[in-house]
Amino acid sequence: MQTMHAVALTHGLPIDDEQSLIDVELPVPEPGSRDVLIEVLAASVNPVDVKQRSGSPELDAPRVLGFDGAGIVRAVGADVTLFAPGDEVWWAGQLDRQGSDADLQLVDERIAGRKPTSLGFASAAALPLTTITAWEALFDKLRLTSADAGTLLVVGATGGVGSVLLQLVRELLPSVRTVATASGAENEAWVRDLGASEVVDHHADLVAQVRRIAPEGVDWIFSAHSAGRAADYAALLRPFGAIVAIDSGRDVDFDLLKSKSLSWHWEYMFTRPVQRSSDMITQHEVLDAVATLVDEHRVVSTATTVLRGWDAATFREAHRLVESGHTVGKVVVER
Repeated sequence: MQTMHAVALTHGLPIDDEQSLIDVELPVPEPGSRDVLIEVLAASVNPVDVKQRSGSPELDAPRVLGFDGAGIVRAVGADVTLFAPGDEVWWAGQLDRQGSDADLQLVDERIAGRKPTSLGFASAAALPLTTITAWEALFDKLRLTSADAGTLLVVGATGGVGSVLLQLVRELLPSVRTVATASGAENEAWVRDLGASEVVDHHADLVAQVRRIAPEGVDWIFSAHSAGRAADYAALLRPFGAIVAIDSGRDVDFDLLKSKSLSWHWEYMFTRPVQRSSDMITQHEVLDAVATLVDEHRVVSTATTVLRGWDAATFREAHRLVESGHTVGKVVVER
């Protein structure tokens, strides 16, 4: 039996515990009919990795995390039509399969795309999960089109999703103005470079700051930090406005939205692959579309920290950085 190296968890532990992520040897997986077997050359670490690790019960078998990757196809299943061995790809994985923190990973072809030719593997690995999340938030949930005009408040703009979403709005929604939340000169420069029209400090009075920029209110809100914000959002949104959120619904009073007929949408990019929806291939199409935007130099990678070393110690450091809550952009581990 052939084996491969992977970094895995066996039960939830603090990240400073050397057993929180460990080096293991696992069997090389066999592709299913729609699977591609990919040699992983870079993987990013997202907040979902931290949540899955820290909240894990004790497991009967090692679990490999990792929901962003870039690498090379090494084998394909019998019914695969989108890729062939040797293709360079990028992808966001799914919660119910082993992840990208390993030498090899199985990925359904319908949630992988062609890697942008203009990016190295580390730069590419930073983008898939956040790209799909941002795309679905804008176009599936808020249903924005190039004909729409208005103001979008982006709460959590310096994070991985916000950093991609600002670029997609700049390139694909020319009449939408973005107001981004960020704190400090460096973070403000980051979001402005990515397309933010205006910037406000999320540590100060959000309502007062946004009202100075948009006295009549905003049309839409993207929220990565929603707890306790429903009153602010209700005050800032115009009647019939909409919110799309990517975090949990704890401490959100939805009754505050009723008087203006405001709508709240959840965005969860794992829905299509976990539910095996009939339109799973949409994620492949999104990744290919954004690969073209990258190669046209209209969207840039959001990788800001690249760690080298394909072992548990390096992935623990990546988790520590993400868990701190102070990272801008994305943390990537490269082989």
